[in-house]
Amino acid sequence: MIFGLPAILGLIPLIIYIVLALRGKNIAYVVLLCTVIGAIMTGQTPITFGSDLYAALGSFMALVGFIIIMGAGLGEVLTKTGVANAIVKFIIVKSGVKTQKQVTIAVMFASCLLVALLGTLAGANAIIAPIVIPVVASLGITPSTLSVLMHGAGATGLFLGPFTPPVVTYTTLAGVSYGQYLINAGIPISIVVWICTFISARKTQKQTEGHESYSNEDMAAKNSGEITPKVKKATAVFIISMVVLIVYGILAKGGAAYALTVMLVTTFVTGFVGGLSAEQIIESLLAGGSRMYKMFFMFVLYDPFMNYITTSGAFDAIADLMSPIMGTVGAVGFMVASTLIGIFGVAGAAVAQAKVMDDMFKVFLTTLNIPPALWALVLLVGSQITSFAYPTGDMVGQMGLARSTSLKPMLKNGVLITISTIIYVTVRGIIYQLAGI
Repeated sequence: MIFGLPAILGLIPLIIYIVLALRGKNIAYVVLLCTVIGAIMTGQTPITFGSDLYAALGSFMALVGFIIIMGAGLGEVLTKTGVANAIVKFIIVKSGVKTQKQVTIAVMFASCLLVALLGTLAGANAIIAPIVIPVVASLGITPSTLSVLMHGAGATGLFLGPFTPPVVTYTTLAGVSYGQYLINAGIPISIVVWICTFISARKTQKQTEGHESYSNEDMAAKNSGEITPKVKKATAVFIISMVVLIVYGILAKGGAAYALTVMLVTTFVTGFVGGLSAEQIIESLLAGGSRMYKMFFMFVLYDPFMNYITTSGAFDAIADLMSPIMGTVGAVGFMVASTLIGIFGVAGAAVAQAKVMDDMFKVFLTTLNIPPALWALVLLVGSQITSFAYPTGDMVGQMGLARSTSLKPMLKNGVLITISTIIYVTVRGIIYQLAGI
């Protein structure tokens, strides 16, 4: 630290980051600002700062950022070939749903599946919305109800997809396999969120039916994307190639970087079968990925940002201060406390929140004997449930896609999900502390 300042002051960049992020400032600008502040406080020179940025390009956070770019490119190819449209139409239209309850489940499944495949909530639901709105409108489902469904169910796709950025992050930080993650974190939390979302949606429908509805134009609207034999073939090839590559990755224990292979192969195979040339596939990759450059830029900066805080000794200072408390509260108290701090105390992109949580609290994992699988659970809830606890961009974005103007149902569902997931973490911690499982 410059001028021999106390190590605890190394938290200043992190505090500035949290405050500005919570105030809704441009997150890329915030991370850049705080990275520079951290560099100054730890006495970096222009040369060492450049070296740190160079090293960051090969960091895990940069890998996650590039996975996001590739996922957006894959989504562009699936859209241009009609595959995304075909998947959603098969689930929503071709399945022949005829009741409100059936269409509710169908929408939840479609949103979850497409988000899991594309790795983006906003991008996947943007594809889904124009297809499902005429269907749900004809059955009397209101915009408020649809917004609740797409937010809750769509988010679980991020919890379950084997190569979504959050899952890659949680498995890598916690050091667990995809299977271990699913059993201990992904599946149980997704079940909790699905149950809460279904209950909230049904309640919202009862409260809003007769008071709000889609227009006659919405009910009559039809998505123009035709499911031709070529589209059907491309869809089948996409699904088969994705399944084969996922199974191979699980059996061969492919790491986080394997996600890039999966996305690259499925992009080109699907693109070729769907009638795109190599040049068109590349153009689609670049067009889709360019929209996510901001995320890549931000994630590259997260590596030196957090490293500067670590170098300052701030996290060690926190550990020294918290050690007596953590020794008293035990595993359950630690899991609940770190989850709450993640949800309410750390802002920003979920992947970045998980990284901050891991850097802050991982020193206690060994002393409190917290298993990696349970730490993955804490990282998941602590970083993802923030989008339900606050009216974040994800929440408002789903309202826009569903053409809803009512925030209240979203907040009610968010509160229910937040409370329920925190209770689950508490109960899971108690079970571990009492039974060791």
